[in-house]
Parts: sequence; C-alpha cells; structure tokens
Amino acid sequence: MKLNKILKNAFLVIVASFVLSACAVSKKTGQMQGDVYTGKDTVEYLASGVPDRVFFATNESVLTTASRETLRKQAAWLRKNSKITVVLEGHADERGTREYNLALGERRANAAKDYLMTYGISSNRIQVLSYGKERPVDSGSNPLAWSKNRRSVTVKAN
Repeated sequence: MKLNKILKNAFLVIVASFVLSACAVSKKTGQMQGDVYTGKDTVEYLASGVPDRVFFATNESVLTTASRETLRKQAAWLRKNSKITVVLEGHADERGTREYNLALGERRANAAKDYLMTYGISSNRIQVLSYGKERPVDSGSNPLAWSKNRRSVTVKAN
C-alpha cells in the first residue's frame, strides 16, 4: 500500500515536471528575458532597424538593459531627424485598476522620455500619453500576453 502511494506520487512529480517544462518553451518569434518579453511579433519599427517599443517587468517602470539599447537607437535616429516629434505611449497589462494602470503607463512613458533626453533629445519634441490597459497588443489573459502589453511605444507625432 505504501509502495503504491510512493509510486503514484513519483509518477505525478514526473508528469508535472514534463508539463512545466513544456510551458517554459518559448515561441520562435520571441522570448522571455526574465519578466520581459522581447519578440519579433510585437516589435514594429520607428525607422529602419530602430524598434518602436520597449518592455517592462510587472508593476515596474525601470528600463531594462534591452530597453536602454532600443532607446539609444531611437535617440540616434531622432538626432539625425531633428524635425520629427514623437509621442511615447505608455501601456500596462490587464491586471490592476484602470487608474493604477494609467499611472503606471505614464511612469513607463516618462522613463523612456527621460532616457531619450539624456541622449540629447529635447523635451519639447517628446509628448507622453498613457493608455494604461486600454490598448493591449495581445488580448490574452496569460503571462506571455501580459508581458507583451507592458510596454512604451514611440510613434511619430502628427
């Protein structure tokens, strides 16, 4: 009886580890780096070779190393195109209240703005707008979808 219970528990542990390892496999179009999604299927381009968005960890507005590299490329492009003004759109995932996510999206867009300004882009060329959770790029309710939605997107102003 006791041996039967041990074998049953061992079987459950093996099955659980297979299930969890299958969940850890990333799609070929993108990958998770810690709590941040960096995927080709969500990245568009502000200009040739200059990604238009950066991603954030859950409840964070701190720029990652990858985000800073993207913003350096944006700043270099903006310095070469001094007549262009941009809007930094801050976004959040679906979790949290509307008010919390609007504030978080604004903090994310402002973090990107502050970083661009350290590379010589004038604040009068950058507007900040937060959509919070109102404009998800992925409407799923799972960690991968949430990671795609935690972002700041740089778009040309009209």
